Amino acid sequence: MTIDPTDPFVSIAALADAYRDGAARPRDVVEAQLARIAQLDPKIGAYQVVCADETLAAAEAADRAIGSGHRIGPFHGIPFGLKDIRDLEGRVTTGGSMAMKDRVSPATGSLTRRLIASGGIVLGKTKTVECAYGGWGTNQRMGTPWNPWDMETHRVPGGGGGSGAGGLRGGHRHRRLGAAAGGVLRPHRAEDHRGAAADRRDHPAVVYPRHPGPDRPVGARRHPDVRGHGRARELGDGPRPRGGGRPLHAALGQGVAGLRLGALDERERAACSAAVLAAFDAALARLSGLGAVIEVFNPPRSYGEFAVANGRLISAEGYALHGAMYEDLGKPMDEDVRPRFLAGRGVSAADYIHIQDERRAAQANYLRAMRGFDAVLTPTLTATSPAVAEVDQTATPAYFTRPFNYLGMRGLALPTGLTATGLPISLQIVARGGDEAMALRIGAALEAALPGLARPDLD
Repeated sequence: MTIDPTDPFVSIAALADAYRDGAARPRDVVEAQLARIAQLDPKIGAYQVVCADETLAAAEAADRAIGSGHRIGPFHGIPFGLKDIRDLEGRVTTGGSMAMKDRVSPATGSLTRRLIASGGIVLGKTKTVECAYGGWGTNQRMGTPWNPWDMETHRVPGGGGGSGAGGLRGGHRHRRLGAAAGGVLRPHRAEDHRGAAADRRDHPAVVYPRHPGPDRPVGARRHPDVRGHGRARELGDGPRPRGGGRPLHAALGQGVAGLRLGALDERERAACSAAVLAAFDAALARLSGLGAVIEVFNPPRSYGEFAVANGRLISAEGYALHGAMYEDLGKPMDEDVRPRFLAGRGVSAADYIHIQDERRAAQANYLRAMRGFDAVLTPTLTATSPAVAEVDQTATPAYFTRPFNYLGMRGLALPTGLTATGLPISLQIVARGGDEAMALRIGAALEAALPGLARPDLD
């Protein structure tokens, strides 16, 4: 396979095949990625730090290894970025906070270690909302990255690691390792956080409940990249235990014919903008055309109620971990984030136990309602990205994403097109806990049927 190593939107699968066949070299790809970062990041502001020297050395080593027949596997030589809540030994991990701007990572986190051991090449650390607690992707003190789909108006990039989204959309790298407390990166099992910045026990970097996972670039939409997502997910998880199920990539290519998929009811549709609903309905029509059975799904509670419940849990755990830092008015904390942590101040141990009991009951009720459905479909967000100046920091954009962290589900956000104003919209595909393969299967089928999505105009 012949590829252009300077094309930042080549899928992981295509890049891996090109390495295998000798049609591309990691050094050329990494040099092109670093050049693009140097060109675009002064405007987009996605990176906290770029590890150029180490990245080039790793690329040269990958060149030699692959060239001599010692290719480790499909992730060997693939560049990726680390959200700046992930520890990389010897590197500063700020957690997006000026209060931790000099905190050097004592060890590399386990998930990152596995990706590096699989031959992945770290480009650098990407910016994040302070302590990754917030869905807009803004950061008062460390800087809010630009959403590259609109280079005239400073729009929110979205997510606790908004820069990751910005960098991927801008074609800075092929993969970003993130995490989600209220988002859609939800693996089938939790990471071993020993040595990671996300360790709830000894490092004040993030809030919980949180699950690590690879982000999908908006610019790389095709079936091979969903396949690449599945491969990266498996590498990040490490070896499965005996009897742990089939590899995720094995589900791809099975199609959606005969699957019963749940769509929004009228109550939930009312929460969405007209543009989001139009894109959602178009995605449903495509899935129906592929043979899926689309039926209205009525959740036992509104997604807004689930989102509120998840927010209460995040605040309680966040305050228990980081309350002292946010209570100290002398520390340079983000004043949009401080109230989110302090909201957990009054949650007692008895309250917390009650919250967890409610969560288990909600999970059971939702699974009962989902009987007969293979997956549930929602928009990822209720509206497109607003301008930073218009954001209501007391609200969350995670109306449809927080609920599924709370419910312990597995989800994939798949870009499906652009609005009339040129902003991207995506579909959220949600499967039961432990069934990422179903979400990837549906995403692969839909992605293969979608027309190519335009790229942001950055050059």
